[in-house]
Amino acid sequence: MILANVIRSGLVESTHEGAIAAVDTSGTILFSGGDIDRVFFLRSAAKPIQATVCQGHGADLVPEQLAVACGSHRGQPVHVALVQSMLEQVGLNESALQCPPSWPAAPAALRRVVAQGYQERRRIWHNCSGKHAAMLRACVAQGWPVDTYLDPGHPLQRAIFDAVGELSGFDPGPVGVDGCGAPVFRGTVRSLATAFARLAGARFEEAWTAMHRYPALTCDQRQPPAELATALNAVAKYGAEGSLAVSLPDGIGLAVKAWDGSPRSTGPAMVEALRRIGRLGYEAQVDAVARPAVYGGVRKVGEVRENSF
Repeated sequence: MILANVIRSGLVESTHEGAIAAVDTSGTILFSGGDIDRVFFLRSAAKPIQATVCQGHGADLVPEQLAVACGSHRGQPVHVALVQSMLEQVGLNESALQCPPSWPAAPAALRRVVAQGYQERRRIWHNCSGKHAAMLRACVAQGWPVDTYLDPGHPLQRAIFDAVGELSGFDPGPVGVDGCGAPVFRGTVRSLATAFARLAGARFEEAWTAMHRYPALTCDQRQPPAELATALNAVAKYGAEGSLAVSLPDGIGLAVKAWDGSPRSTGPAMVEALRRIGRLGYEAQVDAVARPAVYGGVRKVGEVRENSF
């Protein structure tokens, strides 16, 4: 199914196909479109589950640190400082991180570090460094090896695998390798929506609350997940290659996946799905998510518009 159309100067220039679903905690479908059982990798959409398992194994993160662990941060100074504190509190430093070196993802953060004279990428600037720091803290607390913390056979990774399957109701294996080097889990739009419906439940409530309280620590404030979370009094999370999931506080989960891997259709599609199930409040606050602008030079000449699925 078509999730969204890209309109430039009155012409539909391109389309994005994908699938979308809204479910309750039992997995009952409230709304769906497209192939919601096609398998893909959950990527960073699984971070709230990964962080919760780390917390349950002694990571002992305060809410701000937990929000960063659940998120895909953009390398802003507050993000980096929180990750650094996560490591230093357990006697580790940046060298323990096994995510790849990266530049900060936010343009403003990148300009800042360049102006400060940095000439090489750093691991702590990687958008997954919070997740990795949480994993390391859990390993330290449990007395597990820290040098092999990304091995799928590591006790921590086995526990995460089990939790992903339990929450989503879907077998997440065989695992792959995420862009940050960590194990990555399989899922579907149906299973991702189910996981996010259950995210507000007792076991995962601490992570849900941290993400809800500090959406700007999970990404940047103007990114669609933070804008949706603020507008809906909810939690939202991107996954790489075009997935977006939302967890409403009363046990409704929504997920969308664009098969071309582009995230730009996921916001408009998600807003339309929320309208379809009657759960969109404060509509003006999500205008930028619902219809992102398309520019010609510095002038708006079109928009990414939801399809009437």
